[in-house]
Amino acid sequence: MPKRAKTRDSSSHHDNSPISTKRVRYVPFARGFKPRNENARMRAAGYNMLRDVPLEYSVGTYWNQSLSMFQEFFNPVPHPTCQDDWLAQYDEDGQTFKQFLEENPWLSSRKIRNIRQKFNSKGTTICQKYPQGKVYILQLGKFDQCIKFSDLVDYASCFLCLPVSPLPPLDLEVTDGNVILVDDSISRSNNRQQNHIRRTKLNARYNAKAGHVQLRVDSVLKILQQLIPADALCLIALTTLDLYGDASDLFVAGMASGNQRVAVFSLLRYDPTLVFSKEHWYDLQTASKPMQLEAKSSLLLQRSCKLVVHEVMHLLGVDHCIFYTCCMNGSGHLAEDFHQPMHLCPVDLHKMHKLVGFDIRDRYKMLLEFYNKHSFKEEAQWVQKRLEYLSK
Repeated sequence: MPKRAKTRDSSSHHDNSPISTKRVRYVPFARGFKPRNENARMRAAGYNMLRDVPLEYSVGTYWNQSLSMFQEFFNPVPHPTCQDDWLAQYDEDGQTFKQFLEENPWLSSRKIRNIRQKFNSKGTTICQKYPQGKVYILQLGKFDQCIKFSDLVDYASCFLCLPVSPLPPLDLEVTDGNVILVDDSISRSNNRQQNHIRRTKLNARYNAKAGHVQLRVDSVLKILQQLIPADALCLIALTTLDLYGDASDLFVAGMASGNQRVAVFSLLRYDPTLVFSKEHWYDLQTASKPMQLEAKSSLLLQRSCKLVVHEVMHLLGVDHCIFYTCCMNGSGHLAEDFHQPMHLCPVDLHKMHKLVGFDIRDRYKMLLEFYNKHSFKEEAQWVQKRLEYLSK
């Protein structure tokens, strides 16, 4: 597992607004990168002959009512249309299903280093090898009324088909650019008095004129390494505060420490009502066009759901996808991130099925229920059509 898992976005953002991103009609792939053809994509999913591909991993077609046309469920990875698109910048090798089986430490007969829970070397899935294992999600600081933290936990559970649990939220006190993490979990668990609350100052930068503060990711990761529960497969923290890594960054979406199985990500720049400067990290404004609260909440939830499962899958050993349009595609800027789908392609679905051992149809049914509940109409239609296709 890499020491630093790749984040969904490039860490040196210089064009971070979906409104201001300049797009052109055609931009070459990064030097050395070649898009895979149909046969290569099939082999990446683990099959050499088309007749051997199970229905669950076949591309297939469906009638798209909104477009009034038949289209494939899974499209090849798109050609870059912006110089900041991920594959216009990076020549990624990709990770085939076979490579995933060979490289993934969660499927190894040896217990992962630093993990403190029961281990069954004879198990064939992560759930069998680590029967106590859970994915933990931590709320870091306050969330506004536009997004319910519990919805993110529910989606991760449906998508990953693993036990997903929230940790007690930690408060962040922000005063004149100073950010203090307040951890009273020890007090709550042991019924201690308030004077046993742990208070830790986090590294941050602050612009007094704009009143904007950014947390430095490495200081948060150090705290998370101390908080990760004994039965955790991994721990991901979510915050609405802005993040940065180095002084030259406008921002970072987040960062993961793969060996320690922890990650932190910010949802601030997923807010569709905010516009961010391409020059100054502290410059953000409210969009001139107002947005209804319900529409804002729905879009913010959709974007945040994609982020959470993408990053957890990195911690579980799944690399960026270069074969199809997929939830695991890399993104070089927010507009590219927002454009990517919520579903997994055949390659990454096969990886997760092997890792977890879920029933693919049951997983789609759980996702359909979530999408209908939250009025994700396009996603619900796609899953419904996929279920109909699989029932043939």
